[in-house]
Amino acid sequence: MLIIIDKIWIIIYYNIRLIFLLVDDVMEKQTRKAIIMPRTERILKEMGEQIRLARLRRKISVEMVAERAGISRASVWSVEKGSPSVSMGIYAKVLAAIGMQEDLLLICGNDLLGRELQDQMLDTRGRKRNL
Repeated sequence: MLIIIDKIWIIIYYNIRLIFLLVDDVMEKQTRKAIIMPRTERILKEMGEQIRLARLRRKISVEMVAERAGISRASVWSVEKGSPSVSMGIYAKVLAAIGMQEDLLLICGNDLLGRELQDQMLDTRGRKRNL
């Protein structure tokens, strides 16, 4: 009888331990913070401020942006704060809601460094090119 009770307590102990491990894993995933470099964080904050100012110049309320974008007001505020944990899709929805979705095309559009690197990799042997 004592052996059975001991086995039951062991089973209960390990089940409770498993539950706590699962809860800890869920809590850890919920509290993860996006880790970014300070310069990138400053750029995101500046971008968020620019989005906020664009919204205000158009006299569009946060509620209207949230409704048009199909997101919560809290998400709009997170975008305007430049939060790194907000997905790129949410940023795109907010820009579309204020009529600036085309500005996404400006990202990496004028890649000066990339073009310079590409030019350096071009064949520079003494062949004549037909123009």
